[in-house]
Amino acid sequence: MGAGRIAVTPDLKSRFFATRKLTTDLAAPLSDADATVQSMPDASPAKWHLAHVTWFLESFILRDHVAGYRAFDDSFAYLFNSYYEAEGARHSRAARGLITRPTLAQVLDYRAHVEAAVDAQWNNFPDAALQLIELGIHHEQQHQELLLTDILHLFAQNPTFPALWPEPVLREATPDVAPLEWIEGPSGIQSIGYSGKGFAFDCEGPRHKVLLQPFALADRTVTNGEWMQFMNECGYSEPRHWLSDGWAWVQREGIAAPLYWEQDNEGRWLTFGLDGLRAVDPAAPITHVSLYEADAYASWAGARLPTEAEWEVVAEMHDPDGGNQLDAPCAVRPSASQARALFGNVWQWTGSAYRPYPGFRAAEGAVGEYNGKFMSGQFVLRGGSCATPRGHCRASYRNFFYPHQRWQFTGLRLAKDV
Repeated sequence: MGAGRIAVTPDLKSRFFATRKLTTDLAAPLSDADATVQSMPDASPAKWHLAHVTWFLESFILRDHVAGYRAFDDSFAYLFNSYYEAEGARHSRAARGLITRPTLAQVLDYRAHVEAAVDAQWNNFPDAALQLIELGIHHEQQHQELLLTDILHLFAQNPTFPALWPEPVLREATPDVAPLEWIEGPSGIQSIGYSGKGFAFDCEGPRHKVLLQPFALADRTVTNGEWMQFMNECGYSEPRHWLSDGWAWVQREGIAAPLYWEQDNEGRWLTFGLDGLRAVDPAAPITHVSLYEADAYASWAGARLPTEAEWEVVAEMHDPDGGNQLDAPCAVRPSASQARALFGNVWQWTGSAYRPYPGFRAAEGAVGEYNGKFMSGQFVLRGGSCATPRGHCRASYRNFFYPHQRWQFTGLRLAKDV
């Protein structure tokens, strides 16, 4: 995926193999058919994710740093390259679901082959290769979240609403939702962007000064219950709160509720997750909403979305490994009890366009293609989600999607001027 600041740590080898194992564990319940089908062009088949992160390692580490290494299969570079122009021609993204061969079993063999080759060469790798392994870990963690969200979207197309993890899930007691409170953030001249010795993607820097007017962030994310009030007060049918593009999207697509919500015969709202269909929990954070929806809700609530700079200066005072994040295979859902954590549960839309920071320079070579060339037409999200592997996030971490997209675990936290 993207290039970044890379510092090799002593536990690199154990983290590498733990990351690889978690990916295969997440995919373990899937059949070959589950892993092959593509539900929409924005999503990729599970089998493709499993192979793509392996192709990344094979290409940029084994091929480039192990003399005499021979590819597992010469066709895989064409099938499993994502968007690296420097790596040559590739299969159409929208047609990834047509790759019925190799099978899931063959892709898992590919993963095992590459892992064994990396293990065998570990003590011979130069620093440049070890740095790329660090990058490969973070790349694979991003695809672990995409793997889960893409499976969720795929299973949601099935009218039987199958569960990936059908075993009973411990239900937390629904807490009382305390009134939203406001926390004033630092204002004046502040610094944002990554600075340090650990890993960060290149789009997170350079660190630079910003001027912030007095502002406050909500002490929690918006809940399902609050979203229901928005819906009941004609939130989806009243154009005055919507951006022009957002209102056109609502009208064109017939949007009337968050993604994966539907009403039963008695009018109760249900939501689909990786553990199946269940009643909407009013206390849990709203998720699977677009930037358009988040912005309209903020307008309706008499507030606004935070800028990414506002969010980051507050986040620097919080633990990025806290909150509800992914630790092991499970039916990930936003947690009502973790709604006040700044990190985890749901990615939080900001009102900031995804653009380069002052002084940004994309890395040289193919690994520099990911971040810089996508800095157009997208908005920044912050904070991670219940599907983000714990340890992957930082205060400076910049996720980004187009304003209509909502199949990720995307929600919102309000902001206001003070």
